[in-house]
Amino acid sequence: MIPLVKPYIADRCKMMPAIEQILYSGYIAEGEAVYKFEKEFGDYIGNPNVLVLSSGTAALHIALLLLDVGKGDEIISTAMTAEPTNTTIAITGAKVVWADVDEKTGLLDPESVRRKITPRTKAIMLVHYAGMVCDMDEFNKISKEYNIPIIEDTAHALGSKYDGKIIGSNSRFTCYSFQAIKQMTTVDGGAIAFRDEADVAAARKLRWFGLDKKVSRLENDITRAGYKYGMNNVTATIGSVQLQDTPDIIARYVSNGKYFDEKLAGASGVTLVPYYNNTEPSYWLYTMKVEKRDDFIKMMESKGILASTLHHRSDTHSVFNESKCELPGLDKFYSEFIHIPSGWWVTDEDREMIVDAIRQGW
Repeated sequence: MIPLVKPYIADRCKMMPAIEQILYSGYIAEGEAVYKFEKEFGDYIGNPNVLVLSSGTAALHIALLLLDVGKGDEIISTAMTAEPTNTTIAITGAKVVWADVDEKTGLLDPESVRRKITPRTKAIMLVHYAGMVCDMDEFNKISKEYNIPIIEDTAHALGSKYDGKIIGSNSRFTCYSFQAIKQMTTVDGGAIAFRDEADVAAARKLRWFGLDKKVSRLENDITRAGYKYGMNNVTATIGSVQLQDTPDIIARYVSNGKYFDEKLAGASGVTLVPYYNNTEPSYWLYTMKVEKRDDFIKMMESKGILASTLHHRSDTHSVFNESKCELPGLDKFYSEFIHIPSGWWVTDEDREMIVDAIRQGW
């Protein structure tokens, strides 16, 4: 069975000596290996203002904390995402306000967001779902017009581009996940990138109980309680090794995705998803819409290909009952979308077979 997701781990000849060296170095907590990985990841995304963390969820939480989000505030978000995007909002005490998605793409609809803005709106949470990039031309206008910061949840979109640049410096906060099945994994982990250097110092304290690790504990004074969100040297070492291969790995996702864009155009029962101006997806999951989806999934499985919706829309969870509203665009998209494998493990022969299976019908 060709899987939908699969972790990439660098060659053991590179990975295992690096892990062994750090494990027996005598310093496996946060230290120079973490700061080295931060520098390398910042170089990759083109933004030096980076902190690496224990998870992508920690990155989202720190962004919300820096905005002082709490009870009485509203965060406009999307239900078309994995749960942590919105449960992280919920733990702050703020209300999640659902905006609808563009039924053609499944991504947050700027005009729906405009209609949901109130005096209580503290931020807009965007999700570059499945590696596709939101309509940032429009969202940048909204952010500037209303003076509302944007948090980009880029858990699915490492290597995706906006305006010709890898995502990571457009909005005030950009949050990444290095969880097991993402395009680059550190087994678990995450990062947050800041457009403004001024946010880095406060975030650094929030990731370590409120302490500044660059100052002796005897000289520290906690003025705001923080969390245990730091990355350790072992995880960071894995990240440094993984990052050496990341450009090539993502290039393979992109190659497969563009192949499907070309070869599935006009296929019976298939509607391809358009991409917004000035954006380039990284195709973590190849996303399209199909007729008779259950039959499509069964047909693909019979050919040894996993096809799935993978994520469950967030607005069905009881924790968000207060946020219930009509989302016709999401209803339409959610009833039709499907993901097929497009990752580094999909060979030229595999992708040809996938296209042939789809074009034969179901």
